[in-house]
Amino acid sequence: MAKRKVSVSFRPEEYTYRVQYSPEDRAFIGLVEEFPGLSAFANTLEEAVKEIQTVLVEGLQLLAERGEQIPEPLSRRKYTGKLVLRLTPSLHQRLAAEALRKGVSLNEYVKERLAD
Repeated sequence: MAKRKVSVSFRPEEYTYRVQYSPEDRAFIGLVEEFPGLSAFANTLEEAVKEIQTVLVEGLQLLAERGEQIPEPLSRRKYTGKLVLRLTPSLHQRLAAEALRKGVSLNEYVKERLAD
């Protein structure tokens, strides 16, 4: 029986890729941020990118065939710049005190810390 082609709403080039070298494996590892479980190994950085893109295409097709949820690419998501965090009261107090010592708002202080 021939394999049926299923339409996938997101294109592979819309996803966020990362390649890192693994000294332990002596290989480059291609990763997709939106799919933490996917990886591909290769001897060069360029090959790792090609390989992880191939793996992603196969993964997208499999999810579509199964009717499973396909993660939206980060490139399509809308970001407002607003982030709501839940902290322990003691951490909130400590951060507020540190911001006060620096003479900045708590929001500005947390932004600085996250940027580091």
